[in-house]
Order: sequence, then structure tokens, then C-alpha cells
Amino acid sequence: MRRRLKKLERYNPFKDRTPVQRWNAAQYLMITLLSFAASISGTRLFLEVTGFPRLESGEIHIAHVLWGGLLLFIGALLPLILANEWGLRLSALLTGLGIGLFIDEVGKFITQTNDYFHPVAAPIVYVFFLLTVLLFAFIRNRRKSSSRADMYEILERFNEVLDHDLSTEEYRGLLQRLDNVIAAAELRSLVELAESMRDYLKTNRSRVVPDDPIFIERIRAALQRFEKNWLVPKRFKKVVVLGLLIWGVWALVSPIGYLLITRDAAQLSAFVDQLISNRLVRNASGLNWFEARVLIEGGVGVLAILSAIMVLFKFEKRGVMLGIVDLLVTLTIVNPLVFYFEQFSTLIVAAFQFILLILLIRYRKRLQRMENE
Repeated sequence: MRRRLKKLERYNPFKDRTPVQRWNAAQYLMITLLSFAASISGTRLFLEVTGFPRLESGEIHIAHVLWGGLLLFIGALLPLILANEWGLRLSALLTGLGIGLFIDEVGKFITQTNDYFHPVAAPIVYVFFLLTVLLFAFIRNRRKSSSRADMYEILERFNEVLDHDLSTEEYRGLLQRLDNVIAAAELRSLVELAESMRDYLKTNRSRVVPDDPIFIERIRAALQRFEKNWLVPKRFKKVVVLGLLIWGVWALVSPIGYLLITRDAAQLSAFVDQLISNRLVRNASGLNWFEARVLIEGGVGVLAILSAIMVLFKFEKRGVMLGIVDLLVTLTIVNPLVFYFEQFSTLIVAAFQFILLILLIRYRKRLQRMENE
């Protein structure tokens, strides 16, 4: 042990400045994502219901982008001022609300006429949200384990000891992390610090309090109980098949409707005129983009139905994989085009697609677990 400590005692001071991911970063990003989605959808719904009211006096017009900037500023200040973990959660919440209010007015920033309703605004908002989802997925599975990363987590989680809010589960997690640092023996100073902190925890066991999970943790636990108790294998399979069929049929509505319109010259002319009057199609290239949207949407609809049939008739593994690929293509390629032509009216459909994708991923994990058993 001593030889190992001496060998690893040497370290590069610049290497110690490499970034370390917060142990609870995924939870903070989840809060940001949920508040972002609630902010953008709630703002659009409120404005639609109230007839787009304006808070103004004379030449002064207070747009909601300013409120978004204010929330973003407060959200940025909180981690700089507060050391408490709840300060980070509040920062994540305010940041999500603020960015939703801010980016909702992106149409005004990208057009010379300050056009809030410009068709390209919705795809920009959607792509920005999708990139944040991808960042969440990356962060959730990226955290590297090392003594240094473990010690950062330990120091962060020790806030719960100072706040007299250390639960039994958190207590066990801290002891496990401390044992990992001691067993790794990468640096003498870290080992000594970990041993001191472990001794402190063991001699102050009375500081441990009953579990009191936060709201988002309660939701996650409720969803896990729901999946375990209600989504038994046969029922889960039915839900997946039904979800794929619903999505596939819905995706075929627009292509079939457009195909029927093209059979009548008068209806087709009126439809194109409507697209032009709504500034969704400005030239021949714009009409080509609309036709590409219809074609691709119809294609992913057919694939979704095919996926449902494969899952239903015992080709579950391939069918689920096809469904996952189909939804990934839909969320990343098809939806930006759909949002351009239909704007925020497709928010509910996009939310359904996200939920269905999560269900497919969970079902795929169950299949893999059953194969391993």
C-alpha cells in the first residue's frame, strides 16, 4: 500500500484542473428541460387564449423576452452566491423558465420586421430544445468514476450533513464513495481526508434523518412503481404496439390528405394559395420542402406501423429497434419541417413521440434483461 501511494503521489497540477461533472448534473438538467418545456408551451397557450395582450405604456413595450432575461440572470447568480444544493435546483428551474420566455420571441430577433409569427421560429425553438435533450442524454451517461470525481461528489453531498438533511440512503452512498477513494489509494492526501470524513460520519450517525425526497424524485419513484406494478410484460407489449399504431396512423393523415387534394386541381390551387398567404411557401423551393415533409412523414408513419406489426408477431427485438430508429428520425429530421409548416400546434404530438421513445427504450431493456436471465 505504501509503495503504491508513493508511486501515485506525483501529480500534474494542470491535470487537477480538468473539469469534473457534478454528481447530480443530470437532475439539474432534467429540471431545466421540464421548466423549459412548460415555459414555452405555457407562454404560447396563454397568449393564444388571451388574444396576445401587450404590456405597454406609450412608446414603452415590455416584451416577455425581458422577463426571460431577468429569470436567466437570477438563475445565473444563484450558484455564484449560494452554496446550498437547493440553490442549484432553483437555478435550474429559473434557467428553464427564463430560456423558454426568451427563445419564444426568437422570430423577432431573426427578421427585419420583428415578426413574432415567422414560420422559422418554431423549428428553431424545437431544435434548441432537442439539443438540450441530447446534452441531458450525454451528461446522464458520461460521468467518469475516479477518486478525484468521487471526492468532488463527497464534498458536494456533505452539504446535506451541514443542513441536517442527510438521509439513510445518502449516508450509505457517502460511505460507499469514501470507501472507494480509500481503496483506490491514488493520492495520500485524498486517502487521509476520506478516512477522516468516514470516521466523522460513523461517529455522528445521529445526524441521519428519515428520507424526504424532493418533488422530482417523488415523480421518478412514482413512475418506477407504476412501471413495476402496472406495466407487466404482456400489458407493456400492448401499450408499445398501441402507441406505435397511433403514431403511425397519425403520421399518415397529412400525406393521405395531401394525396387526395392533388386529385382535384381546384382544391390543390386553393391549398397552395393558403400556404402562400400564410407565408409558409414563398417560392417553388418552399413547395418542394413541403412535399418533402409530406413524403418523409408518410414514410416514418409506414415504418411505425410495420414496427408495431413486428412486435405483435414475435419479432419483438427487431420491431422495437425499428420503432426507436423511426422515432429518432422523426424527432430529429421530420419534426423541424413539421414545426415550420404547422408551428406550435404540434407540441402535443412531439410530446407523445418523446414518451413513446422512452417507452420503447425501457421495453428494449426489459427484453435484454429477459434474454440474460
